[in-house]
Amino acid sequence: MAKLLRVGLSPEQDRELRRRLGVRDLPANERMRLECVRLSARGFTVPDIALIVEKHEVTVREALHRCLGGGFDALADAPRPGRPPRWTRQDLDVLEAMPDASAVQGRTWTLPALAEWLRRERGVDVDSSWLSVPLNRDGFRWKRTRNSLRHKADPALQTAAWERLEGLRLYG
Repeated sequence: MAKLLRVGLSPEQDRELRRRLGVRDLPANERMRLECVRLSARGFTVPDIALIVEKHEVTVREALHRCLGGGFDALADAPRPGRPPRWTRQDLDVLEAMPDASAVQGRTWTLPALAEWLRRERGVDVDSSWLSVPLNRDGFRWKRTRNSLRHKADPALQTAAWERLEGLRLYG
């Protein structure tokens, strides 16, 4: 029979585990691994943990072995290869709030205008076609702008303009 895989935690380790799980911007995979360790320390078996976190048993075992071999620090994701992003989370937060604030003033934004604003104001050089990717990922939605300004026109001025045009007609 296979040996049961369990992680035992001291009171200090349990406090550290709770602190790490309380971090707001914790990556999803690291959170899942920490949850596996927490559930194992509570006495759950690997198949039970796999059902709870909705992962394969092999994934749960890997997480537990990582913790047993290197502690909580071993549960973090490995660094991703490639160039780091040019923008930060703060740039994207400012960018998402800006159109809402500008809409009150009647200003509409296009992706090229947003990319230019980021370049000019925040020093972040991104292509406008790529800018839709992080905005869509964060649930940001937009509509096409209207081609007409009739909704902003003054009806009294429009009536006066039509009367002047009628007087300029060359026929009947």
